[in-house]
Amino acid sequence: MPLNKKISICYFINEIKYQIILISAFAVLIGLIDSHSIFKKVSLPLSIPTLIGTAVSILLAFRISKSYERWWEARTVWGAIVNDSRTLIRQLIEFMPIENENVIKEFAQRHIIWNYALGESLRRLPLSEKVQKYIDFYKINAVNIPNALLDAHSLQIKQFFNQGLVTELKQMQLNETISRLCDSMGKCERLKNTVFPQSYSILVHILIYLFTFILPFGLEDSQQFVEIAATIIIPSMFIAIEKTAIIMQNPFENSPVDTPMTSLAKAIEINIWQMIGNKDVSFE
Repeated sequence: MPLNKKISICYFINEIKYQIILISAFAVLIGLIDSHSIFKKVSLPLSIPTLIGTAVSILLAFRISKSYERWWEARTVWGAIVNDSRTLIRQLIEFMPIENENVIKEFAQRHIIWNYALGESLRRLPLSEKVQKYIDFYKINAVNIPNALLDAHSLQIKQFFNQGLVTELKQMQLNETISRLCDSMGKCERLKNTVFPQSYSILVHILIYLFTFILPFGLEDSQQFVEIAATIIIPSMFIAIEKTAIIMQNPFENSPVDTPMTSLAKAIEINIWQMIGNKDVSFE
């Protein structure tokens, strides 16, 4: 996903269109019935819908705050992955003897594949052609492909030490960087697998629809158009805020506000190839 992808208004409206249609139909129906029936005599103090609206506002404020925290944490974690990926290859270039250029390229290629595989596994998408070719070529058979690739990193670093290519201190530094990458991967998996409590969403929905139901009876009957408009606009705003929170709370679902993992993996790939001497790499 591009880093600068814009959210379409049509996309957002499409996400809440059924709720808006339902609320609009209810508002028009109540407005028409209220003008010439016994419902005209039904009136509630405005303080009642105000109280419920305040409760909805507080719940939505908490919801969108926590959703943004999840979205920002995902972006922060991937920022750490970008930095640690550069650090890992930089350490390898610095620590390894210059005649081991092919070994460094092999290690770098595996790490590039790791970034793509991590993003695809978090989105639960089929492996891309690039990743699948690598997996097939090296015959990697694992449920968690990114974790298997990190295991291969650690195993090769151990081989470097056994072959005398790196000292024990340098081995520890490389393993520390891989540990940070593993920690970032775990944080991503936690965000992916920890869902927002469903009971909270149900409570917010109930209160929004309850507010929608009683709002017309707390407004003045003398201005029917204003009553209908208010019954549509105010609950629709609540629905829009809640939908925004729902979209943001899942940063790995391949939506317009998703963490741009593919673009970040591509940026890492370009950085790594240039670090090891390939100056012809550029964004597609």
